[in-house]
Amino acid sequence: MSLARALRPLIDLVLPPRCPGCGVLVEGDLQFCSDCWNALRFVSDPACQACGKPFAEGRDDDLVCAECLADPPQHNGIKAAVIYDDLSRSIVLKLKHGGKIGLARLIARHLQRHLPSERDGVVLIPVPLHRWRLWQRGFNQSILIARSLAAPHSLPVETDVLRRIRATPPLKGMSRKQRSQAIRGVFEIPRAKWPCVAGRHVLLVDDVYTTGATTRACVRLLKQAGAAKVTIYCWARVLREGDEGAGI
Repeated sequence: MSLARALRPLIDLVLPPRCPGCGVLVEGDLQFCSDCWNALRFVSDPACQACGKPFAEGRDDDLVCAECLADPPQHNGIKAAVIYDDLSRSIVLKLKHGGKIGLARLIARHLQRHLPSERDGVVLIPVPLHRWRLWQRGFNQSILIARSLAAPHSLPVETDVLRRIRATPPLKGMSRKQRSQAIRGVFEIPRAKWPCVAGRHVLLVDDVYTTGATTRACVRLLKQAGAAKVTIYCWARVLREGDEGAGI
């Protein structure tokens, strides 16, 4: 028996596990209480086959949303655990700004069901932070999520392939066009790193998918470097008003 397991009863007595959503006492670490669990809106089928956006009930399994039909994405799908709302947002804020780094394991736990069944050639690449943001925060939450997601399957995680070479202003409140302009020229993949992704299925890991400006820039570079597929993995995705299935 490991030391951590042996000390678990004592730790639980002094610091009993609490719901990551509301803070009430729960039975185990990183477990939601029943109220928060029922409040989470998990992403599941039926969904757009191109971007993973959930449809309302009753849709065929092979449909593509109007947005993807009009402008087919470069990526090969978006795998989100939950829909972005006040509860899922609180988890992200506690991880990024509250120092609750253990929540990366919770997020990874809920993304496990989306991992591809064929894992040969799979590599996880987290969306990078600028060095100043990394210095301020002390960690990159996307790296923590990626490592927790990869660990049970011994999948490789590459943290120095995709690089953020320019800082950006806060994107919150910007329109889709403004976000795209702000993110232009922010990332790079050195040619020496292209072999790390060439011919591979890249799982691009981030915490929240909002408008897709950041991930589009990353996907474009990864495809230029020779990635065979790029699938986006995130804890929560934002659904805009009017999105199909937004009422589920």
